[in-house]
Amino acid sequence: MAVLLQHLLNGLVLGGTYALLGIGLTLIFGLMNVVNFAHGEFYTLGAYLTFAGASMLRVNFLLAVAAAILGGGLAGAACERVLLRPLAGESIDTTMLATIGLWIVLQNGELLAWGGVARSIAHPFPTPPVVLGPVSLAPLRLAVLGAALVLILGAHLLIHRTSLGVAMRATFQDGETAALMGIEIGRIRTLTFAVGSGLAAAAGALLGPIFLVYPAMGDLAALKAFAVVILGGLGSFAGATLGGLLLGVAEELGAGYVSSGYRDAVGFVIIILVLLFRPAGLFARVGRVG
Repeated sequence: MAVLLQHLLNGLVLGGTYALLGIGLTLIFGLMNVVNFAHGEFYTLGAYLTFAGASMLRVNFLLAVAAAILGGGLAGAACERVLLRPLAGESIDTTMLATIGLWIVLQNGELLAWGGVARSIAHPFPTPPVVLGPVSLAPLRLAVLGAALVLILGAHLLIHRTSLGVAMRATFQDGETAALMGIEIGRIRTLTFAVGSGLAAAAGALLGPIFLVYPAMGDLAALKAFAVVILGGLGSFAGATLGGLLLGVAEELGAGYVSSGYRDAVGFVIIILVLLFRPAGLFARVGRVG
């Protein structure tokens, strides 16, 4: 039982960051109808910005993470304004190809800027684990879990308790009517892409210190984000959250009880089963972000 609890706790750490990726992609895909293949590159950007702040400039670690999230959001807003805004009204295939191009450009830009050598991010947390009854967790992982939960709660409050969130949900449900009611659709799309990209950057900033940082790390992260959206159901904030947590726990249980080499495969096997028996996702809520 202690081993099971340990795996569940480790899975929640991963799942919290997967949820951030999934929530960001749900907002972009659900509201803007954009299949953002570059989503994983904002995850990578968040990790590299944290590395630049914490390891190179030696600024406070929490400040470096906050700056990385802000930087990811600003980069997302710039990409939407420069690349996606001119393509508004085009087919989903066109925007999909544009995000594939953005993915290639960003990844090669990171490779040019940082090189291909994997980097580690310095952090102030001690090495001895925190013992919680029968389980233990490294202070860094405990901080990552706490930060992920705070960001998920913050995203929930943004979407459900602010005027911006109301505008986002109105645009998702009926963009034409929202525009007639005075909502600036272009501004909402930019802010939505910025929020989604910032959440992806947050996941990279939080997981970067746990793992190594390298230019191609966003490839698998993007697949995980799409897996979370499929698992939870498009348009469901709760689905993205629960789907991310479920995927993280499933991967950790697969690694613990089957083999660490099958960690990623276990999650995608679950996705295949979900598509077979519930194609809309486990928590799908049609026609709304909520």
